[in-house]
Amino acid sequence: MPAPQPVRLTPEDTLATAFAARVALTPEAPAYREFNAQAKAWRSVSWSGMASLVARVRAAFEAEGLAPGDRVAVMLRNSTHWVAFDQGAFAAGLVTVPLYVDDRPENLAYCVEDSGARVLVVEGEEHLKQLARVKDRMPALARIVTVKRADGAGDPRVTAWDDWLPAEAPARPPAKTDPKGLATIVYTSGTTGRPKGVMLSHANMLANVAACLEAFEVYPQDVFLSFLPLSHMFERTVGCYLTTVSGSEVAFARSIPQLAEDFRQVRPSIIVSVPRIFERLHATIQSQLRNAKPAKRALFDFAHRTGWRLFQWRQGRGAWHPSFLAWPVLRKLVASKLLERLGGRLRLAISGGAALNPVIARTFIGLGLPLCQGYGLTEASPVVSVNRLGRNDPATVGEVLAGLEIAFGEHEALLVKGPSVMMGYWNQPEATAKVLSPDGWLDTGDQAKREDGMLRLTGRLKEIVVLANGEKVPPVDMELAILLDPAIQQVLVVGEARPYLAALVVPDPEAWQSLAEAEGLPHDPCGAGREKAERFLAARIAERIREFPGYAQVRRVAVIPEPWSVDNGLLTATLKPRRSVILERYADRLADLYKGHEAA
Repeated sequence: MPAPQPVRLTPEDTLATAFAARVALTPEAPAYREFNAQAKAWRSVSWSGMASLVARVRAAFEAEGLAPGDRVAVMLRNSTHWVAFDQGAFAAGLVTVPLYVDDRPENLAYCVEDSGARVLVVEGEEHLKQLARVKDRMPALARIVTVKRADGAGDPRVTAWDDWLPAEAPARPPAKTDPKGLATIVYTSGTTGRPKGVMLSHANMLANVAACLEAFEVYPQDVFLSFLPLSHMFERTVGCYLTTVSGSEVAFARSIPQLAEDFRQVRPSIIVSVPRIFERLHATIQSQLRNAKPAKRALFDFAHRTGWRLFQWRQGRGAWHPSFLAWPVLRKLVASKLLERLGGRLRLAISGGAALNPVIARTFIGLGLPLCQGYGLTEASPVVSVNRLGRNDPATVGEVLAGLEIAFGEHEALLVKGPSVMMGYWNQPEATAKVLSPDGWLDTGDQAKREDGMLRLTGRLKEIVVLANGEKVPPVDMELAILLDPAIQQVLVVGEARPYLAALVVPDPEAWQSLAEAEGLPHDPCGAGREKAERFLAARIAERIREFPGYAQVRRVAVIPEPWSVDNGLLTATLKPRRSVILERYADRLADLYKGHEAA
């Protein structure tokens, strides 16, 4: 590819000036692409086209009488509307508050009320119905804008996007804003308690962008497929602000159910993802292999194992092997078919947001996917470390980004310091003081160690299960191993202050029915034959975690009938289990798991 053409960032830059610089550099180059449902076609908008829309949004904000520093909230799916709202706010010196479209109304109301947001943009009728349930809890909210025309039910605050924006607006330089001033409040979808508003400055996010671009070369010719929500800082920083600086095009995926088709049509060269996407693809492949002939299963196994061995050799961690001579044929027969599912042009796939199962990582890397795992958290804008293509060990989360320092506190707690570390938590000085020291060290809450320059996560302090005998168990590692079983859709390993570990399990409906036929199990694992189903699942779990220490074994299982979701409050908006909420919801089942062992 031709040489990169990034915006040359300076300490005086804000996200608004970086956007303006990109528009000036490549005004007619494609900036964003989205699917037009009426035309049934993908349509692109140039950087100059986006600049015109941003100018109109900025003018609409100014017509509302907003002052610099006022907060405005966005609750939209990934789209040009999301970007224009965000950049229009920055151009006017405002602070953006991103919200998850699938979050519960109570959470949304809390974030709007806590931030004091004056304007909120939503999709349409569906969101208005959600907000109607909590409208009395948002007294500061003066305007609700709907992208789709909707019935505001007499609420004078509601207006349509097309009516809110002026027909045109002049191009103007962004408002003068302090780069170290507040740019956004991002509410973390915590697994316990109320979400906290992470305060990030323009300088925080641009420092993270610059450090990421030192780790990877990104070109204007690159195409990103954006499917993580822009309210997630991983997608927002890497899939939006980084692409503004690099000049790359971003295509907004239509939906997760349509993601496979979007990959084939968009043919991205770079993606950022959370492990769940790779887990789903891996589960699909394994499901297909279960019904395949033994020879096909053997060929797949030989292909990804050979590819993994070849990858290790190329990384300088393994010896040459004669099986490498077969790789061109294996790539054509097996590996290329997987890569074609992902568009056939991927040169970089980054996984973050949660731990990627090592088995899944080895499988995809072995099939030729250039997959690099990274680590970060919202409080660090968010990327802290990432594997590089030339030095990639998926058992780690890579090398720390340039400009960041790390240290280790009590119990191997990972501490981070640098220009991308947050300003603090909005309206929560006590919570800020707990994680951010006066000299700028952020306590991530994760346990880690550094080996040969690579960061390796070893656990999460808040999620460590301490058994009654004092043994400490990292449940997430065990859960990742258990979830490789196609019969198990969701799992939570429990045992805090108990004599042994147990598990709450949500079976996969389709896989369970196949097993029920083959193994003589009850078709309803929560029905009359529940105890038999639970013993069967406990045996399968034991097989998955047999390599864990002897004390880290799951003795009993409770089958849970209802899948955990954002709607029922058991998953965060980033699809992580709300551990404490699940334990509270199923306290009776938890008690059954330890019946007769209370004294122990």
